[in-house]
Amino acid sequence: MAAPTPINMTTAVNNMVTAYNDAAGRALPDYSELGTGNIGGKTLVAGLYKWSSNVTLPTNVVISGGANDVWIFQIAGNLIQSSAVKITLSGGAQAKNIFWQVAGQATFGTTSHFEGIILSKTGITFQTGASINGRALAQSAVILDGNSVTTP
Repeated sequence: MAAPTPINMTTAVNNMVTAYNDAAGRALPDYSELGTGNIGGKTLVAGLYKWSSNVTLPTNVVISGGANDVWIFQIAGNLIQSSAVKITLSGGAQAKNIFWQVAGQATFGTTSHFEGIILSKTGITFQTGASINGRALAQSAVILDGNSVTTP
């Protein structure tokens, strides 16, 4: 890679690691082990959420709150969103204030729609036609396959 790409890449990775560590280091969650990891069908209000295993979204999820509210989701395992499942925002919630700290893989099924900033230690895969309003940041790889990415 030609300069300044290597320096910019190193800076970007270091910034992602700093953000990941900040999100992972937040203590005293408002919600712990919600739905034992299955958050499908739930409406999630602002706060700090923590799971010690995988989190799945087998059905649609709503993130509800004001424009200045913040959500941090600490996930020790994988994040798995099923095909055609959507996350929607309500009440003024903004994708730029939603942080998904994932220690494992984050996988988004075909034609699913995701909201927020993903900070993955392992990797992120968007299957065909999946979309995100947010950012997909991984310490290893982000795999895209005909996807739509909108930055908030």
